[in-house]
Amino acid sequence: MHLPVPVATIGLLVLSNVFMTFAWYGHLRYKGMALPAVILSSWGLAFFEYMLQVPANRIGYGHFSAAELKTIQEVISLTVFMVFSVFWLHESLRWNHIVGFALIVAAAWIIFEKW
Repeated sequence: MHLPVPVATIGLLVLSNVFMTFAWYGHLRYKGMALPAVILSSWGLAFFEYMLQVPANRIGYGHFSAAELKTIQEVISLTVFMVFSVFWLHESLRWNHIVGFALIVAAAWIIFEKW
């Protein structure tokens, strides 16, 4: 089965961002864990992020420009992080988080609009 380039690219970017979010922020729930162990476990998770991110960019480049790929990645990253912060870190989203995210989505629209 051959997936369309946008589907493959965005799917891989979503999965890579899940791994990277846990690599960067997942350890915050375990404040008692030793820093060397946190660093090593984060590196281990980041390996899987790269195994997904690099193919996503290689598949998507040409269909998307580099600026578009980076924009897609940032919007996905913030979306994944919002879900992660609520469900993993048990933090609430405030109105200013939502407004800030909406402004980033508006910036993404500006990048993708054919002017």
